[in-house]
Amino acid sequence: MNLKKKLRNNETVIGCWLNLGSSLTAEIIAHAGFDWVLIDLEHGAGTENDLLHQLQAVKNTPAAPLVRVESFERQRIHRVLDMGAEGVMCPRINNLDEAERAARGLRYPPAGIRGVAKMVRAAEYGRNFNEYFHGQEEIVGIVQIESRGALGQLEQIASLDGIDVLFIGPADLSMELGIFGRFDHTLFKDAVKKTIEAAMKYNKTAGILLPDLTYFRDYHEMGMRFFGSGSDASFVVEGASGVYKKLNDLRSGNTI
Repeated sequence: MNLKKKLRNNETVIGCWLNLGSSLTAEIIAHAGFDWVLIDLEHGAGTENDLLHQLQAVKNTPAAPLVRVESFERQRIHRVLDMGAEGVMCPRINNLDEAERAARGLRYPPAGIRGVAKMVRAAEYGRNFNEYFHGQEEIVGIVQIESRGALGQLEQIASLDGIDVLFIGPADLSMELGIFGRFDHTLFKDAVKKTIEAAMKYNKTAGILLPDLTYFRDYHEMGMRFFGSGSDASFVVEGASGVYKKLNDLRSGNTI
């Protein structure tokens, strides 16, 4: 079952970030069982040159490959779709106009403005372009809610065809609200509530990169269904630090 179908069925989907630009870590993590992995071109270390190898590495795994592009511009979006991304996340959407431009960039005319190229990986280099063209409705469109402007137009953004997920970026949104890192603050909790309500009203999905796993239950009970937690970088840091601590304790004569 593809990711878009899971969203239509209101299933809870879980995933993580890929920040290192490595096809090896991408493959290892995608085999862990996540519903999706997100290759980060906004803040991650990888470039478009690394993206292709990561998409190839993830192909035969349970995880749908999503890509966060640097902006909502059409050229950014269609490049990663041509390479085979199953969905695109557009960061820092400030208003309805930017969300509309993102949505139109995901689709071919007449519904959108995506450029047509048959000899691309997503269409098996021309072998099945017609099938790929007719399957474009399966592309997952994600916009990040991390600005006051987006909060002020949540319902209009949620109503757009082609936008499937309203995804909260907690760090940027809390910074924008003047309460950086205070995820229990009334302003942040209200923003989460309004985002979920807008998504549900238009049969869309609300999501978040969890600040902490303890928030999962409350957000899920409110209606959120798209959750991210951790990254390849954080997994390496945590694993290495954990093993070091245990070995160092043994070396020091302490019990583990």
